[in-house]
Amino acid sequence: MVVTENIHLRALEPEDLEWLYRLDNDERIWEYGLSNVPYSRYVLKTYLETLRNDIYQDGQLRMAVTLSDEKTVIGCVDLVNFSPRHLRAEIGIVIFPEYRRRGYASRVLQKLLSYARDFLFLHQVYAVVSEKNKAALGLFVKSGFEGGATLTDWLRDERECYVPARVFSMLL
Repeated sequence: MVVTENIHLRALEPEDLEWLYRLDNDERIWEYGLSNVPYSRYVLKTYLETLRNDIYQDGQLRMAVTLSDEKTVIGCVDLVNFSPRHLRAEIGIVIFPEYRRRGYASRVLQKLLSYARDFLFLHQVYAVVSEKNKAALGLFVKSGFEGGATLTDWLRDERECYVPARVFSMLL
């Protein structure tokens, strides 16, 4: 478990099935990620059962974000598109709507960066952020990420319009 202030990052547990089901089936966030299909409880249960929580074996790492009581899950973080050769991964952060605008995402990101550098030995992390996601754009700029390329017509939103995305990166 990774702890900072009143925020914990921990491995996924079988008990996380229900919130994971709600998250992965929330159409409102599909436009910010790569998924656009619903997942069944069975598929997610199998995922939780076979997950090793090892970025080198799974090719990705997903952790629950909890408050200090370790029971209240407020979101999750992902390191995906992991490249063992280049030691880099893409960051994804979701804070549930009822916990947003309280500074949690910033603290979670800082803890995730420390973990990626000090324990996973990553050299670089990056994020692809929709130009429509003003909160995430501000988070990565405020956290010291460098904003590089703008990817034109990169993400398709719920209205079937294409929107640009910005790529942010940070050397660890």
